[in-house]
Amino acid sequence: MNIAYWLVAGLLALFYCYAGTLKVVRTRDQLRPMMAWVDRIPLPALRALGTVEILGALGLVLPPLTGIAPALAPAAAIGFVLLQAGAIAVHLTDGDRRIALNIGLIATAAVTVWPAVRL
Repeated sequence: MNIAYWLVAGLLALFYCYAGTLKVVRTRDQLRPMMAWVDRIPLPALRALGTVEILGALGLVLPPLTGIAPALAPAAAIGFVLLQAGAIAVHLTDGDRRIALNIGLIATAAVTVWPAVRL
């Protein structure tokens, strides 16, 4: 179970670290081809979202790795489930029906909650 957690949590952390870094570093024009919804939220909110994603990715990996505050790992996983639920709502309100990635990320984050509690 420990190996499974590290594989799933590691991949999830890599994804969110990458996506968060893009939101923090790139301009709206650079993000628009990948994320059509970027024009609907203020730029500071977009940057904050990217920062939350990076911190959540660190929260999945660092607490179990260091043994310091390991309860943060399941909290980060639950946070990602909630984040993607909100992302689905944003996509659907805009009429964008491409939510398969969001559903996959919800499932992946939900799978990491239980093993993280047991670490």
